[in-house]
Formats: sequence, structure tokens, C-alpha cells
Amino acid sequence: MIKVGIVGGTGYTGVELLRLLAQHPQVSVEAITSRSEAGVKVSDMYPNLRGHYDALTFSEPDAKVLGAMDAVFFATPHGVAHALAGELLDNGTRVIDLSADFRLRDANEWSQWYDQPHGAPELLNEAVYGLPEMHREQIKKARLIAVPGCYPTAVQLGYLPLLEAGLIDTGQLIADCKSGVTGAGRGAKVASLLAEASESMKAYGASGHRHLPEIRQGLSDMQPNSVGLTFVPHLTPMIRGIHATLYGTLTAEPGDLQALFEQRYVNEPFVDVMPAGSHPETRSVKGNNTCRIAVHRPGNGNTVVVLSVIDNLVKGASGQAIQNLNLMFGFEENMGLNAPALMP
Repeated sequence: MIKVGIVGGTGYTGVELLRLLAQHPQVSVEAITSRSEAGVKVSDMYPNLRGHYDALTFSEPDAKVLGAMDAVFFATPHGVAHALAGELLDNGTRVIDLSADFRLRDANEWSQWYDQPHGAPELLNEAVYGLPEMHREQIKKARLIAVPGCYPTAVQLGYLPLLEAGLIDTGQLIADCKSGVTGAGRGAKVASLLAEASESMKAYGASGHRHLPEIRQGLSDMQPNSVGLTFVPHLTPMIRGIHATLYGTLTAEPGDLQALFEQRYVNEPFVDVMPAGSHPETRSVKGNNTCRIAVHRPGNGNTVVVLSVIDNLVKGASGQAIQNLNLMFGFEENMGLNAPALMP
């Protein structure tokens, strides 16, 4: 049994960590922090967790308390983990960061996209990008994990088999992606109000989105050529889910694309390649850590279309964070993550 802490436990990713970890047989959540809610019982703020965390109370962040943990999750806004991560690592605590603080390897590029200086550039070389389907062995030995973003997870898993096989033009990739409103976080925003988001769909960040450099970096790691990516996210009137429709231009006869994807992911516990001709739905992964993928070649032409769906709060955040934790501590990779998706 390991002891873990959660920094920033009042947002959607924080409560999702609590929900999933309540089922984990090898984890005890010993500390959860929130400056604004210090002293409030977790079960009072989140009645769905009554009976699971009745003795756990939100507290002010304390480096000594957190440093006594085996691992600490940061479910915080960008920039927060910079201040504490180094001290925790020095105490022997492993850090799993769900924000973007350590995802980009270039501190200057991070600063350009997040409008603040990088607070811990000395840790960037050590941070391991926590996409298990690419970096499983590095994750097992890591002290600091940068959990991938939700859009980057869906996009990278969709393109991975094609890029590894060198089958598509890397200069002409298009990712057309949709997200539920929880992707914007739990903070009060007019655009996330029911009357604003319901019965409507809109694109945003078409000229440049913070996840773009992360996706480009990950895709570049899959193959030797530079990546030209058009990434357009959309807000859809649903609570959870990411749907990524990915386009590529074939540069060679690909053979059996269905077999390519099935063989690449045959041993991956959280990637489900759907039968040929399928169209995966976001509701099929709601509350679940699975990425469901389908591959199409319209008209048997030179365009390949990949459909990739995840729950943005699970495989796109908290579930993937726990998947990393399991690898880091030698647990079964699917421990605590076996619950099926919710239907309807």
C-alpha cells in the first residue's frame, strides 16, 4: 500500500482522481489540498464520495506533509507545480503532474504558450511524458511524470501506427477535434454556462491552441520528419468526451490498415481498435480509461481517416495519471481502472 497526496483537489481532475483511487487496492489518499476550501470535508463538497473519504479534509499545501507521501498528483492550474515539484522530488516523493508544466521540453516555447516564465526549467530534462503506449519503460523508472493533455492523447494515439509505419505525409496532418465542456475546467466561465454551451457548437483556438506544440512534439517523436499539423478544437454541448477525427494523406500503398492498427495495439490494455467500418462514440468511453479507435480509407483512395475517442477526464487526465502511477510502482497497469464505461 502506498500513500499519495493530491494538490488541487477541487477541480474536475481532482475529484476524478478521488473517484478512481477509491477503487484502487494499493493506494491510500492521505492528503488533499485546496487553499480556498481548507477545513472542508471532501465528502461534504462531493457527496458522491460519501462512504469513501469521510475522514479526509482539504488542507493548505504543506511541503512537509506532501513530502512524506510516496507520490503526489498535481491537479492544478499551469505554473503551480513548478514551485513544489523540485522540493518533493528531493524528499524522494514521485510527482505526477496533470497540468502542462512539464509537457514541453523547451522552456522558452512553454513560456510563449502559457504567458509566464517557466518556473522549473532544470526539471524538464528529467520529466517523462506519460503516454504509456509510447514511453512505458521510461515511465517505470521516472520520478517526474508529465501527464499528456486530453486532445494530445486522442490525437497521438490515433496517428501513432501510421507515423511509425511511415505511411502518411507528415507535412499535411489535420486534427479536427471536439471536447465536452469539462475540458475548460470547473471554474466559473460564461462560455461554459448551460444557456451558452447547450444547443450549440463552436470552434476555438483555430489560429493556435496551447495543445498544438505538445501534439507536434509527440508526433515528431514517432518519426524522423518534421510535422505540419492543422489542429482545430471545438466545444460541443456534452459534459465529458473527446472526439478526434484525424486525416492523413497516404504516401505508399498501406496494405491492411485495420491489421496495422490491431497489431500495434494488441498488447495495449487501454486502446481498443474497433472492427472495420466502426464509428466509435464518446459515450462508449464515459468514465473509462479506454481510447477507442477506428480507421477508414474512404473510397480506397489516398486519404486515411482515423476516429479516436476518449473521456477527457479519464484517459485524457486522471485515469492516465493513475495508469502512470501503476507503472511507476510496479502494480498491474490496469489496477483500479477496470470499471466499464457508463451507459447511457
